[in-house]
Amino acid sequence: MAAMSVGYQQLLDAAIGHLEELKAQGVKFVSLSPETLAALGPSPAQPAAVEPAVPGRPSSPPPQTKPASQSPVVQPQSNMAASPVSPLASTQHPDPALSASSAAAPAGRETKEAAMAELRARAMVCRKCPHLAASRKNVVFGVGDVDSPLMFVGEAPGADEDEQGEPFVGKAGQLLTRIIQTMGFTRDTVYIANILKCRPDTPGQTVGNRKPAPEEMQTCMPYLLAQLDIIEPKVIVALGATAVEGLLGKTGGITKLRGHWHEFRGVPVMPTYHPAYLLRNEALSEKRKVWEDMLQVLEKLGRPISEKQRNYFLKA
Repeated sequence: MAAMSVGYQQLLDAAIGHLEELKAQGVKFVSLSPETLAALGPSPAQPAAVEPAVPGRPSSPPPQTKPASQSPVVQPQSNMAASPVSPLASTQHPDPALSASSAAAPAGRETKEAAMAELRARAMVCRKCPHLAASRKNVVFGVGDVDSPLMFVGEAPGADEDEQGEPFVGKAGQLLTRIIQTMGFTRDTVYIANILKCRPDTPGQTVGNRKPAPEEMQTCMPYLLAQLDIIEPKVIVALGATAVEGLLGKTGGITKLRGHWHEFRGVPVMPTYHPAYLLRNEALSEKRKVWEDMLQVLEKLGRPISEKQRNYFLKA
């Protein structure tokens, strides 16, 4: 058999070393998407960059003699292989251990819940953005059903969410809850999260919010990617222009993007207006636009739609 290339050997070495670290932490099963695998090592053009990912490990280790059963089992997610990834999501994973130990496509609810609990624990102590960690009251991780076919993704927590530690609980959140209920779901049967898990700091401001910076979204994006890997939703609803920018890398304006299907890592994405927009613009025509987006979501999920639902927000 031909000798393995130096780059391949280093990548294999990094993966084995990482799995051994997870095993020492008690992790028995992990499931990796291609993006996460890529984050464990460099591209073929940069083989030397692998070494920092495994501190203290020799660059040319002796052959591995341990039986494969002693390392956690890795189950690759082949269905994600050809999925497009936004510019924010395609950069190297800032914390390979985050997705490797928590991002998964587990078979059972109990395993999914355990993976999500571990991921939540990591997020709760995250200080990758020191300025956000210093100003936040709570990390706003996400809520809902880990088995849900439907996931709503917003941009970042506001003041109410920061206070309560739960996404979409202010006035905009209450409107989102009513939309979810009108669709035939409840908050407990969908999953709700934000791209940014901490409220963007607002120095010198006592009220209001600010848009997350691209570098903040990029740093926090691995948590959302791991949530997606665990939940495996059938449809994602992107709430507002910033969420669309974070997921899809598109900045063309929500007015042009809403109502048209897009795709993120193989999952259909429906962009729509953020509920806060409907609070500012209560025109029946704008409410109908959002509702038409939600009707498309229901159709994509194969959910029955009543005549009453189809006629919401239509003028008499």
